Amino acid sequence: MRQTINGADFRRLIISAAASIEINKQALNDLNVFPVPDGDTGTNMSMTINAAASDLRKTEDPTLEKAAATAASAMLRGARGNSGVILSLLMRGISKKLKGAMDCDGVLWAEALQEGVDAAYKAVMKPAEGTILTVARLAAAKAKRAAEENNYFEYVHEAAIEEAKAALANTVNQNPVLKKAGVVDAGGKGWLVALEAMMSALRGEDIVVPEGGAVEVKEQASFSNFDTEDITFTYCTEFIISRENDNDPEKLREFLSSLGDSLVLVDDDEIIKVHVHTNDPGKALHEAIEYGSFVTVKIENMRLQHTEKVMTEAEKSPKIAEPEKTFGVVSVCAGDGIADVFTNLGVDRIVSGGQTMNPSTQDILEEVNKVPAETVFVLPNNKNIIMAAQQVDALTPKKVVVIESKTIPQGVTAMLSFNPEGTEEENVETMTEALGTVDTMQITYAARNSDFDGYDIHEGDYLALYGSQLFGTSQDIKVLLKSLAQKVRDDGKEYITIYYGENVKEKHAQKTADLFAEICPDADVNLLRGGQPVYYYLISAE
Repeated sequence: MRQTINGADFRRLIISAAASIEINKQALNDLNVFPVPDGDTGTNMSMTINAAASDLRKTEDPTLEKAAATAASAMLRGARGNSGVILSLLMRGISKKLKGAMDCDGVLWAEALQEGVDAAYKAVMKPAEGTILTVARLAAAKAKRAAEENNYFEYVHEAAIEEAKAALANTVNQNPVLKKAGVVDAGGKGWLVALEAMMSALRGEDIVVPEGGAVEVKEQASFSNFDTEDITFTYCTEFIISRENDNDPEKLREFLSSLGDSLVLVDDDEIIKVHVHTNDPGKALHEAIEYGSFVTVKIENMRLQHTEKVMTEAEKSPKIAEPEKTFGVVSVCAGDGIADVFTNLGVDRIVSGGQTMNPSTQDILEEVNKVPAETVFVLPNNKNIIMAAQQVDALTPKKVVVIESKTIPQGVTAMLSFNPEGTEEENVETMTEALGTVDTMQITYAARNSDFDGYDIHEGDYLALYGSQLFGTSQDIKVLLKSLAQKVRDDGKEYITIYYGENVKEKHAQKTADLFAEICPDADVNLLRGGQPVYYYLISAE
């Protein structure tokens, strides 16, 4: 039984984990419970961890600290989708705990697993039970108890695996959607696959992707594109406050604006969330306590982070466009017609991606860096891309503000509210408010048989979505379109835009537009070629 691991061992463990997730990615994709073809958890996790495997293969005899830092840096930049971002955050926490260590025993490994869990939970606003977070948290807790019994790395890791298996099996009981579908959580399963593959490598049975089955991972960008001295404000300060009084958050915004830059403050009925770069985080926290109790606090030294990342990278730095204007916009979308819409509305750069292929943090970063602006707004236009987009701000000298658009129509509406001559705060407010003014409808098809929300769904059925809810299912697309049009009419919507997909002929799309115009005679109906994959129609109503 192995007592410790070193840098070379850690390198093999991560490469083995990446291979196993790649081999099992389709199985992970197939665990998706919602019956639309967006099975991407396995793909996202595979591309995220394979970014680390690619960089680790370039290292020879790394120290434990270097191997962990290399993996963490690569996974952060290559993170795709929520599952990929959480996986990268687990690795970031592990890397942080292993910093300065020459080898890792059971106690340190248990602490590293817990550090990873802590990092992941900090990044999720409202963590739900029955997810990868649950599996990782319970596995780390069991590892801690095991380390108190036996300080051997292998013993502790084996205990973590056994607890992860039990926790994963229970996810079906913790999440109502999983229970209805009768499946375990895909992300949690991916974390278990990684842990098991690491154990195999530890015992000399490294997992290898069969020939022809490996993932090609793009080369990653370097952090050495600007000097540490160029960082004006040292500390990236983030915190969440529980709303406990009626103090005006705008006053907190004004105070923090005078204390630093890169400020983003979002408030709702329950919390205030703050991100600010400052040289005095103590003053920021002292002022913030007047608004309520801290839920989470994170302070990071950006100068030290930058120096450490530069030391672990050898790639040539990417070119970053010099600012020629105050604001720019990057939008994520799929379909050349929709891309044209965003471009005509003033978007500077388009990131190709969406339901079937979420772009990575690195993909978004590259387009942000090409925008000749000081501050770049990012429109993810998909809830699974928001977390990846939020990681970009820490990776570029540009200020990055993510407007949390979850659909293409929301992104279009946000752009209609964008004012290049306004202030950052005004644009954040108006663009965010605009998201709630538009309803999104989508027509797609079922990837497999399932039972969801009382609907008996068969593979190949047409599916209608209204917002994030399943609206109806039928073998006749006209039935669904008619029902959606009646819903729009009854809701009193005045402006309807229909984007037809790459597999819809124009004459059929025109008939759809005519149907909406007939049923909604008081509404202005517009038809545009979206060219989007997967969805026959994307429909917005305002």
